Amino acid sequence: MNEPRVTNLFVTGRPGVGKTTLIERVLEELDVDAGGFVTKEIREGGKRVGFAIADLRGPTGTLAHVSLESPFRVGKYGVDRDDLERIGVPAIEAAVERSPLVIMDEIGRMELCSEAFQQAVVRALDSPKPVFGTIQDRSNAFLDGVRERDDVEVARLTEANRDGMTAVLAERLAALLEER
Repeated sequence: MNEPRVTNLFVTGRPGVGKTTLIERVLEELDVDAGGFVTKEIREGGKRVGFAIADLRGPTGTLAHVSLESPFRVGKYGVDRDDLERIGVPAIEAAVERSPLVIMDEIGRMELCSEAFQQAVVRALDSPKPVFGTIQDRSNAFLDGVRERDDVEVARLTEANRDGMTAVLAERLAALLEER
């Protein structure tokens, strides 16, 4: 019987440790036409006030903001489920269909406000395409289910190891892309 093969790599770590920066650096190193989405901080006056979500190939929207009135809240942030589903879900689906590598930065509490988003994540993980992303370091049924999959490996990013992680993960992903 064959052992399940790891085809999906995730990075976890504390907020601000550099997970999104690592994703960007690995993508630069790989020089691959990846698809998917990234999230970025929205800052005003030097303070974080929210998060944007951006399709790697185009549209950007607001994932969450302190001034957003929403029935979906994570801490002080109102979550814009409409933008998550308008940008994040199609970005994942298009990447699975057309890209050699699917990027998902991040799978966390804000993103879990959407069943459609969760379904898109599972479809991407089930696809033959490698997935590279970040996952929140919290226990939650969905997040735990992703981490416990046989085809998923999670690397912890810290200040001590972050300088060497770009090369390590780029090499792992390059090997996965070559196997396809």
